[in-house]
Amino acid sequence: LLETSPGVTEVTFVEKEPAERHTIISWEQKNSCMLPEDLKNFYLMTDGFQMTWSVKTDDTPMPLGSMVINSVSKLCRLGGSSMYTLPNAPTLADLEDDTDEEGNGDKPEKPHFDSRSLIFELDPCNGNGKVCLVYKHTKPVVSPDTEIWFLDRALYWHFLTKTFTAYYRLLITHLGLPQWQYAFTSYGVSPQAKQWFNMYKPITINTALLSEEADSFVNKLDPNKVFKSKNKTPVIKKKPPSQPAGSQKSHMSMTSSKTSSLAGNSSRKRDSQI
Repeated sequence: LLETSPGVTEVTFVEKEPAERHTIISWEQKNSCMLPEDLKNFYLMTDGFQMTWSVKTDDTPMPLGSMVINSVSKLCRLGGSSMYTLPNAPTLADLEDDTDEEGNGDKPEKPHFDSRSLIFELDPCNGNGKVCLVYKHTKPVVSPDTEIWFLDRALYWHFLTKTFTAYYRLLITHLGLPQWQYAFTSYGVSPQAKQWFNMYKPITINTALLSEEADSFVNKLDPNKVFKSKNKTPVIKKKPPSQPAGSQKSHMSMTSSKTSSLAGNSSRKRDSQI
């Protein structure tokens, strides 16, 4: 689908070997939790996922789409203590506030940066945030129930899916477009990212996420026209129509009569002055 899209080039898929079963077991023992069954099966097929693609503008490829799922070795805990931190250095746990609203109604309970939750990074999102595998309940023991959440650059949480399989489908259907995770936030994607959404609109179930406001200032770009070859057609200058001989003669006689009449008038004026 990507390779047949207009302007798309350099579609690269990095093939990875399956993760060793003992690597997964050692990760579970180190973090005192069990990987979800669907994510474990995914790692047993391929140790992570990476696919990128570019668009060709002015004959120069520009990286655009990126789909990443970290390998088991890079499935690191977020907000975990490090031996290199200073004793009194602030951590993510300091952002916790007991007055934060808990899950009420149809809104799920948000993850916690402190010991109440275990958070692991699935996708760094090219610096636009982090997609995380979240164990929300760790006391008295870590619950096997997990969810996929998006942590934006302002450190606010946004729920994505309940299972890894559902998130994997979202990742594929959104084609790895920049900032696609922000479509599931209350403030949406940026105007620049929305331009790419309009050109390579992802296959989504909820089309309301991509709806445009009536007074939106985002241009509607047609990729077939944007990446169309610019072959200039030579401009043919038209010659002025030639006048017939009769009209040229009449034009010349009129101009000569005008000049003779002007000469006669000037001679009369000189005589009268004398």
